[in-house]
Amino acid sequence: MPLPRRHFLQTTLAGLAAGVAALPIASSASSSEKNKEKEKHSKPKLFDDSGLPQTLFLTWQRDPTTTMSIQWIAPADGAPAHVEYASWNQTNWQRSRTLCKPYPSTDLSVIRCELTGLTPGTEYQFRLSPEGTISRFRTMPATATDTLQFVSGGDCGVNPYAVATNRLAAAQEPWFALIGGDLAYDNGTSPDTFTRFLTNYSTQMIDPQGRRIPMISCMGNHEVISGSSRRREDAPQYLSVFDGLFPETTYGVLDIGDYLSLVLLDSGHVSPVTGAQTDWLRQTLAARQERPHLIVANHVPAYPSYRSLDDSDTKGTGYAQRKHWCPLFERYQVDAVLEHHDHTFKRTHPLINGLRDENGVVYLGDGSWGRLRPLKDPEKRPYLARAASTYHMTVHRLEGDTRFHVALESTGKLADVSMTHGKRPARRA
Repeated sequence: MPLPRRHFLQTTLAGLAAGVAALPIASSASSSEKNKEKEKHSKPKLFDDSGLPQTLFLTWQRDPTTTMSIQWIAPADGAPAHVEYASWNQTNWQRSRTLCKPYPSTDLSVIRCELTGLTPGTEYQFRLSPEGTISRFRTMPATATDTLQFVSGGDCGVNPYAVATNRLAAAQEPWFALIGGDLAYDNGTSPDTFTRFLTNYSTQMIDPQGRRIPMISCMGNHEVISGSSRRREDAPQYLSVFDGLFPETTYGVLDIGDYLSLVLLDSGHVSPVTGAQTDWLRQTLAARQERPHLIVANHVPAYPSYRSLDDSDTKGTGYAQRKHWCPLFERYQVDAVLEHHDHTFKRTHPLINGLRDENGVVYLGDGSWGRLRPLKDPEKRPYLARAASTYHMTVHRLEGDTRFHVALESTGKLADVSMTHGKRPARRA
């Protein structure tokens, strides 16, 4: 039986609220503002006092139920040859070799270690040396027999508001965070800015149980020199750490167990929307019609909440996506599309061809993890169900074939709750 909305609000949201009540959001933002200019020009600190890398973060290159990729930024000559890992509270430590690759425009390296052959749904610990600090993580379960949740958002940056949202997101104990582009605002030219983003994520995105929260992402315009270049080398920092997930193209799919597929798209920053990416999208969605949860993430919104909606390929935001991608989302019954870029909060009505339809696709966003714009003419956008000018991220809670989408403001205030349920047969062309 699907969980009734009222029961969900009385139980789950009470837990969410309890998790954020103690966060020092306002004070952290206020004190950080005083040092904002100083921090902007300072070099990020690479190690804490115990020698733990300040940029240490987790991600996936492949199966999230049996692998985990550990990465950090450091001088190559000081990198350990191995990472040691074991199941939580066990002492049978195993070793996995590290690899070093250049961290572009610096004399530093990306240190990477992919752990493989892990057990699904299991707590693990790892350390960078036999005497090093122990960190924790958990692999995704192979089958979603219990409720699980992840968080999403986009347009982060490194300001105090992004820090507040990081803390709020971590308090929800998500299995992972999906950041939909514009992570650091390094613009492909500022490795220090990207390093600072990783430092914030590493030190703040740790859940109340002490587990590091893996990051999944897709590309935004501020990862790339000039916003869109069609060249991988113009997204140097981003692809130095996410090339494992995007080895040849800047779009891909991550299948998690037997229950969730995340389709990660590039809305025209390195890979064009049309052509090969659209052909790949059609095949990818068609092949995943039996997945209980099929979710798409991209950066530039098809249905913007702030920018102009104009069906012109030279004026309108998201025109190419509306023309080439949205019909595929509708045909293959995508459960939700996570959009960003506009720096507001939004939820659309279920849409087919831009019009409200209960059998349509819901678009959630719009990228205000750490960046914000004033709301603009929402009454002129009839496709919007809710919109607001507020910093936020969204908790996605999967229960059976039902999805609850809970948008929380950075202060912990509830912004919106919605639900998508079940799947319907794909439409014929």
